Parts: sequence; structure tokens; C-alpha cells
Amino acid sequence: MILSPSLLSADFARLAEELGALEAAGVTWLHLDVMDGAFVPNITFGPPLIKALRSVSGLFFDVHLMVNDPARYIADFHKAGADMLVIHAEADKHPQRTLTAIRAMGCKAGLALNPGTDVNAARWLAADMDMLLLMSVNPGFSGQAFIPATFDKIRAARQMLDANGGAEALIQIDGGVCPENTAELVDAGAEVLVSGSAFFGHKPYDKRLAAFMAPLAGRTPRHAEDALRRRAANHITQK
Repeated sequence: MILSPSLLSADFARLAEELGALEAAGVTWLHLDVMDGAFVPNITFGPPLIKALRSVSGLFFDVHLMVNDPARYIADFHKAGADMLVIHAEADKHPQRTLTAIRAMGCKAGLALNPGTDVNAARWLAADMDMLLLMSVNPGFSGQAFIPATFDKIRAARQMLDANGGAEALIQIDGGVCPENTAELVDAGAEVLVSGSAFFGHKPYDKRLAAFMAPLAGRTPRHAEDALRRRAANHITQK
């Protein structure tokens, strides 16, 4: 399992220090939520902040574009330092074209689905993505309660991906993730977990990371451990 802490819950007055603390704790990914105030009812940050953070961090930047017509911005975010760009199926009229364009830039491509969007909406895009992000809360704000139906959705998503050329795609879960549901999420088929306040609100970060990992001791995910390690390493190292 890969934990990708959400930057929105970090201390914005000390971001460089926060990223350094994450790396020292053994965290490898960072989730960056970009919101436009239109697709979701909130506004966050854009390429300049990501560029500034890229200059001080070696973390894998997992950039979640919660914006309308994301194709307009993918080049800017890639240049700023994104390692993966995740677009919403609900926000892009031509997601296959956008996913292909993201990969053509040398960036990992991901597709996100809102809680009410069926996994089959991504069926014909399975081979075009490196990761499928399933929102387990309605996007826009941190601290929301986890939607229990997500567990069944993860299982359905894994079956859909495996049957349609997306066996190598990771499944990411975003919203309401905490140590108490980590094991059940991984057992269902999740491989990358996003956590905001449930992670950043509990220092020191090395102990909090360990708390997320502890429930997984002795468990075998649906995909073999060696396959997961190979895919995870590929996502981290091939930037």
C-alpha cells in the first residue's frame, strides 16, 4: 500500500518543512488537490505553488485536478513538476484524448470518479490510465465522512480494470481514509490511499505512517505483493 498524504491538511505557513518531514518519515507520495471553484465549491492553488514545492522536494507529486476542462491546464502542471495528473471523468468531454496527452508528455495519467459515477464509465479508458481514483467522499472539502459503498465500488473497479486492459492500473481512494479502515480498503483492492487531516493532524509523521501500515501486517492484497511493489516502484522512479 502507498500512502499519499493530502497537502491541503498540511501547515501552509511551513510547507517546505512539512515536505521535508514527510520524506524523513518515509512517505514517498504527496497528493495535491487543485480546485477551481467551479467543478467543486472550493479554490486551492495552481502551478506556481507546485513549481515552488518541486524545487525543495523529491516526493512523487500526485496531482488531482478537480477542475472543469482539465486539458487546458495539463501542460502547465506537468511543467510545474507533477509526476501524475489525475482528471475527472465528469469534468472532461474527451477524457481519452486528455489521458493520452498526459502520457505523451511523459507524465503518469489517472482518471477520477465521483461517488455517484459508476465504474463502467471508465471501462473503455482502462488501458489509457495508470491509476483509477475513486472518491469516497464528494469532492471539494477535507474532513468528510467516508462513504461505505466505496468498498463494493473498489471490488467492481478492480474487476472492470482487469477485464479491459487495465490490470496494471493502480486504484486510489480519496476521502475519509484513516488507520481504522486501511485494512478493509486494501483487502477490497485499493493500492494507494489519500489521507488529509487523519494523517497531518497526528505528528510525528513516522509514527502516523506506521499507524496506517500496522493494520496491513500479515495481509495479502488481491494483487500479489511482488506485482504491487513492481508497479509502485515504476510509478515512483519513472518520472
